[in-house]
This record gives sequence, structure tokens and C-alpha cells, in this order.
Amino acid sequence: MSQSESFIEEVTEEVRRDRLYGLMRRYGWIAVLVVLALVGGAAWNEWRKAQDAAAAQATGDALIAALEADDSAARVTALREMEAAAAGARLTRDFLTVSELIETGATDEARTLLEGIAADGQIDPVYRQLAGFKALLLSSGETSLADRRIGFEGIAQTSPMLRVAAEEQLALIEIEEGNTAAALTRLERLQSDAEATAGLRQRASQLIVALGGSPDGTGTAGN
Repeated sequence: MSQSESFIEEVTEEVRRDRLYGLMRRYGWIAVLVVLALVGGAAWNEWRKAQDAAAAQATGDALIAALEADDSAARVTALREMEAAAAGARLTRDFLTVSELIETGATDEARTLLEGIAADGQIDPVYRQLAGFKALLLSSGETSLADRRIGFEGIAQTSPMLRVAAEEQLALIEIEEGNTAAALTRLERLQSDAEATAGLRQRASQLIVALGGSPDGTGTAGN
């Protein structure tokens, strides 16, 4: 390499270095901000996790304390006074409150609370359907058979988890209506339903016998 070429290369390198330093002086603060943002974001994430864990622990402690009250009435009071910021915590508190209200005989209040859960569009549909199902169970003395039938038919069609339980309730409604043939048909289907629990199949068998049917589905008892 000639002296002139070497000189040109040195000058070029110097120019590059000057440009690099210039860029660093001009835009280096951006890199610093990026680093600070990354570090700050990680710190914020860890702080938020710690806060969420502390809130969950506090909620759990409050639930345990409420359930340790001497009787259902006191437990209802404690649960109602409990603060629950997270949606899941509120849902747990409300379902526990429903259970304690039922224990005290306050079924109207329990049903109202369940209906509120069922109507809340921000709650997972599974829990809304469960709340609606429980509300219908508590409405047997207040709601007409026709309205209860509509409610349970809707649940049977839209909730795989509650379908067989809703079918059992529809059979009971048909018995109340005096529609024995329809009830027997439905109960016989439940007997062979793979999703029905052993307890539900046993109840269906007992009802079939009580209605004069045969538990093996071969017609009326004694035929």
C-alpha cells in the first residue's frame, strides 16, 4: 500500500470516528432512555407482581376470617363488609355469600345476588350460567313453571357443563305439570347419558320407578 493510500485510509477512518462520536453526542440520550425504560419496566413488573401477590394474600386472609365467624348470619355480615378489588375475588366472595344466605333462610336475597352475577357481562359466561342455574333452583316457589322451563331449557342448550343437571330439573318440572310420559322419556335418556354422574343416574332411576316406569327402560314397572 502506498503512502498516499495509507494516508487516505487514515483520514477516512478518522472521519468515520468523528461521525460516530457526533452521532453518539446527538442521539446517545435515546440509547440511555431505552436502557432506563427496560430497567424501569422490569422493576415495575416485579413491583406489580409483588402487589398482586400481597393483594391476593390479603383477600384470602379476609375470606378465611369471614368464614371463621360463629354462625351464617355473622359470616354474611363479614363477607359483605369485605373489600375485594379483583373481579375473581369479588366473584368468590359473592358465591360464598350466597351459600351463607341460603343457610340463614334468606333465599330471596341469595337469588337476587345470583341474578346480579348472571346479568354481569364482565363475568366469565361459565360462572354467569352457574349463577343463573342456582337462581332458578331458588325460584321454585316464586317463578311459574313455564318461566322455569324456559330458563332451564336455555341452560341445557348453551351450557355443556350444566346440561344434564338442567335436564334433571326439566324432568322435575314435567312431573309437576303432570306430564308423566315426557318426564319418563327424559329420565330414561338421563339414565344412559354418558355425561350424567352416578348420583344423577341413580336419582333418575328412582324417579322412573316412582312414576310407574321400569328402571331398565323396558316400559311400565311390572311389565
